Amino acid sequence: MNLKNFQFKTHNSKLITALISGILMGLTVPPFNVWFLAWIALAPLWVLIVNSKIRQKQSPLSSPTPPLPPSSPPPFLLALSWGIGYHGLALYWITGIHPMTWMGVPWLASLGIALFCWIFITLWGAALVAVWAIAMRTISLQNVFTRVLIGTALWCGLEALWSNGALWWSSLSYTQSPHNLVILHLGQLSGSTAVTAAVVAVNGLLAEAWIQGKSKNIRFYFLPFAFCLILHLVGFSLYSRPLAQPLETALKVGIVQGNIPNEIKLYPEGFRRAIEGYTTGYLTLANQGINAVLTPEGALPFFQRDLKNTSLVSAVREKGVVAWIGAFGEQGRSYTNSLFTLTGNGEIFSRYDKAKLVPIGEYIPFEQILGGIIQRLSPLDEHQVHGSPNQVFNTPFGRAIVGICYESAFSEQFRYQAAAGGQFILTASNDAHYSAAMPAQHHAQDIMRAIETDRWAVRATNTGYSAFVDPHGRTLWISGHNTYETHAETIYRRQTQTFYVRWGDWLTPLLLGLAALAWFIERQLKTD
Repeated sequence: MNLKNFQFKTHNSKLITALISGILMGLTVPPFNVWFLAWIALAPLWVLIVNSKIRQKQSPLSSPTPPLPPSSPPPFLLALSWGIGYHGLALYWITGIHPMTWMGVPWLASLGIALFCWIFITLWGAALVAVWAIAMRTISLQNVFTRVLIGTALWCGLEALWSNGALWWSSLSYTQSPHNLVILHLGQLSGSTAVTAAVVAVNGLLAEAWIQGKSKNIRFYFLPFAFCLILHLVGFSLYSRPLAQPLETALKVGIVQGNIPNEIKLYPEGFRRAIEGYTTGYLTLANQGINAVLTPEGALPFFQRDLKNTSLVSAVREKGVVAWIGAFGEQGRSYTNSLFTLTGNGEIFSRYDKAKLVPIGEYIPFEQILGGIIQRLSPLDEHQVHGSPNQVFNTPFGRAIVGICYESAFSEQFRYQAAAGGQFILTASNDAHYSAAMPAQHHAQDIMRAIETDRWAVRATNTGYSAFVDPHGRTLWISGHNTYETHAETIYRRQTQTFYVRWGDWLTPLLLGLAALAWFIERQLKTD
């Protein structure tokens, strides 16, 4: 009985260890920013999974005594604990959608919706970790380096698969943003996958050093630190490259952060404040001799047909300074979340429609099944639809790269536009319903996109954080949170193409191919 109690306590202690190490990984992202923990926080889970496999192999096939309860939980439970700790803490800001009483949702129902969203997206991320753990547990390997290669390849492959879906945010790569700009420069080689691969591989080597070092190979402890140093040296070589800033490529851009709470945004007081705030901000910036003004996502809560009647467009005609205005486009009975280029004569020059929409929040998954139910509950006839995934955004100053809010997490959106000739980045967001943690993470995502594409980035938000970022990820200026602000900076148009922009995420298929080859060779050697 004592032995059973001991094994039960051991079982629980391993689950707690996995949970705590996941929480440590969650502390790496804003607002905590303990980014260096990412290099060790996955190692405990790795050790637990690999050790459970080793013990299973070492245990006798039969025993004269009755079997005891397993002292190690199943790998998927360990991984779920780790994933809940990481994704649950990193994404807790999603509960900021509560209360939604301003939308007519009762307080208790609003709380239920917020908790459901948090739990669902946490478990969605944790499921990825569980699949990784099951695969690692299933694959029988003895060679340490093959195990690290396969573990890294599997994680990168699962993140690549995950990023092609609708719910994507908390990649391991963003644990290093915005503070470890040196390692983020690996993104210029193969996007966020290169950063994720670096974090997983170092954790894997550290875990294997612990496993091997307890017996005979103390020298294994040197490997993770050496490899981490080499990765940072590669990143530093990219980070230290000087930025060419020819005067003929200069572009002075202003942003207006309107600071209009969502509670009033779609009501008369919100309309009044939007028109007044953005018109005043535009005029203030136009008088500073700038080239263009960027406004946030949905800055003017009007349809395209109504823009021409606003005082902001009248101000554009008066001053002749280009404006990028967030408003709504139209597609039949549906609408798009769009960014419009208005030239100095007040005419629409180009339009970008948000392609990556937030499930439930901006569109209804499985609409043919759920659409009728939702329509009975909603007073609106229109609904939001996706923009084309392969858009380009021309401006009077050349082609730009555009991301609207949630799209900041999808690096492929930015890579495609950079490869198609985009010379600078414009992102427009509205994070008004969340705590400061969310816009801080959003800013961290935009920093990664600027580095990966080697482009200057201008970020305009409704309530913060608006910012200007250079191609090395350095924030030149950042706004306050829940403040009205205007600011202008000079950026530079660039036509360079990083390895990632030119070739995309080539690292994931390479790692998967090498992992498959290494596994096959080891299996063959064992058979012989």
